[in-house]
Amino acid sequence: MEKILNALPYTSAIIGAWAVLNGILHDVFVLRKHEGGYNRDLLRLLMDGHILITCGIMQVIAWKLLQQNNIYGLYVAGVASFSLLTYCGLIWPFLKSVFTILLQAGLLLLLILKFFN
Repeated sequence: MEKILNALPYTSAIIGAWAVLNGILHDVFVLRKHEGGYNRDLLRLLMDGHILITCGIMQVIAWKLLQQNNIYGLYVAGVASFSLLTYCGLIWPFLKSVFTILLQAGLLLLLILKFFN
């Protein structure tokens, strides 16, 4: 178990990078598919990608804090994971993001275990 928790900084960085990449790809595909000018629909769709990007950046930033055993790394990565899980719950009727849910739930579980360890 200790080995797994020691890999937590890299796990946070990889999962965060995955979220950032997915957010960027989401926005690229939204912009390519969107017809017409700037409107509320486009803004809402772009915000979906930006939620992924922002939370992913938080998890990547937490990597350095987690390496230093800084408690704020647990908080930053945990808030980002919880936010993405909430987001996935909100979009569930429209998009079943099972892989993102599994990644974020796994990271959140590891963060909780590290917190109480």
